[in-house]
Amino acid sequence: MDRRLAAVASACTLALLLAAASLGLTLRAMGANSGLLAAQASSAAALRLRLDALEAQVASQADWTVIASSARPSVLTITTASGLGSAWVAHSGPAGSDLVTNFHVVADGWKAADVTVQVQQGDRTMNGTITRTDQADDLAVIHVAERLPALTAAFTRPRLGETVMAIGSPLGLGGSVSIGVVSRLGSLDGSDYVQLSAPISPGNSGGPVLDRHGRVVAVTAAKFVGQGVEGLAFAIPVQTVCVSLVACQQA
Repeated sequence: MDRRLAAVASACTLALLLAAASLGLTLRAMGANSGLLAAQASSAAALRLRLDALEAQVASQADWTVIASSARPSVLTITTASGLGSAWVAHSGPAGSDLVTNFHVVADGWKAADVTVQVQQGDRTMNGTITRTDQADDLAVIHVAERLPALTAAFTRPRLGETVMAIGSPLGLGGSVSIGVVSRLGSLDGSDYVQLSAPISPGNSGGPVLDRHGRVVAVTAAKFVGQGVEGLAFAIPVQTVCVSLVACQQA
């Protein structure tokens, strides 16, 4: 009888040991699965962060094709008896539109008391009148009776190294665009200038320089030329225009 009890006790002990071992294996498996799930969740979170960062980077990049297409109707060619240049619509209302250009584009006519110019928008030609000038900053305002789409001016100056687009009429080729960066912010001959690497040519004078949001940051004015000189264009900060010359449209 004692042998039977001993055998039964041994069997029970063995069963308990087997059950404990099985439970241990189960717990270890559950622990391993939990660790795997935690690792997968951490990996998914990291991928989500990377995806969000990439989406933000894409969103911050400019679509220059869209910007050029949107801005071109607001950039015009100015023709005078002594040459041509560019202009952009700074303000528009029921009374017509005010265009900004460089004074040197219209200087000969203004000094001769001839305040009329031809304004061309694609195949459309309009009569324009020089209404205000700022000879010190090389700026002028031309008014047309037509109501044209105005460009938005930026509140702040562009940053060094920022990509920008110049639009104008180099050699009369209206609506031409070029891309460059802001190379320097400073002064030249006592006036504030934005230095650009965007290629410009005669006829670009007076055209707008746009940032990645399509806002005007400067007005193309001049460039240095000479052997070995490349990418040295200068533009007038748009704040100079909007503070003293014309009520610019701003966001």
